[in-house]
Amino acid sequence: MKESTESALFAEAEGPIVEVLNPSGVGGIVLACEHASNFIPVSLQNLGLSAEARSSHAAWDIGALDLAKTLMHAFDAPLVSSRVSRLVYDCNRPPEAPDAVPARSERFDIPGNRDLSEAALAARVREVYTPFRTALAKTLAARSKPVVLVTVHSFTPVFNGQARTVELGLLHDSDARMAAAMLAEARRTSALNAALNEPYSAADGVTHSLREHAVPAGLPNVMIEVRNDLIRTADGVQRVGADLVAMLHHAMDEFPELAAETARESEQGAG
Repeated sequence: MKESTESALFAEAEGPIVEVLNPSGVGGIVLACEHASNFIPVSLQNLGLSAEARSSHAAWDIGALDLAKTLMHAFDAPLVSSRVSRLVYDCNRPPEAPDAVPARSERFDIPGNRDLSEAALAARVREVYTPFRTALAKTLAARSKPVVLVTVHSFTPVFNGQARTVELGLLHDSDARMAAAMLAEARRTSALNAALNEPYSAADGVTHSLREHAVPAGLPNVMIEVRNDLIRTADGVQRVGADLVAMLHHAMDEFPELAAETARESEQGAG
């Protein structure tokens, strides 16, 4: 199955490709959720996938958007989220990455991604990745620096037949400051089994958003990965969210300029 390249991938009625929630938030954090949705546009005919595959972790990060919204409210943070399945295009991968449009993900083959033409791949980049990248860049640029970029993800309890005991992963690219500070707080105050750069790391190519938007600007940043069995319910999201709020507050205390910046922007908003 191959997609048509004669028309846009998305019908107007299917809504925006990327959504920015709480765009006027003035907290010291900007949030991103690259894998927030399992939506596939009608033009792609479900990529040839079964209902099971479309609802699985292969298609999206289960619970991640709800968790990101919890942090959004706690920190009055803007939240940039993709409204398209990562199987259409993974917004946490650059266009040159082989898994940006995967032909196989976890245990599922993706027929609609097989043997795509250069034009078809370019359409995915143009209509999914570029709007997300632009929205996140504009959201960060609208804020007085410094802010922290926090990306929110989830992972499966079992991968390739192997159980994962880690419950919270704190990932970093070349800047480890936020991840290390959050891990220290997690070990002091949280019952979550937390680890640095687990179950993935920058070596797996998963820190693109941090590398693209935060590292070059010197912005503190962290990628949060939560095991998705812990955030499948509202109660679970609330519990994990409360722990993450405490970790983030602690980590942000390591950057006094963040508190000062938040205070200035709050005063400007009130004025």
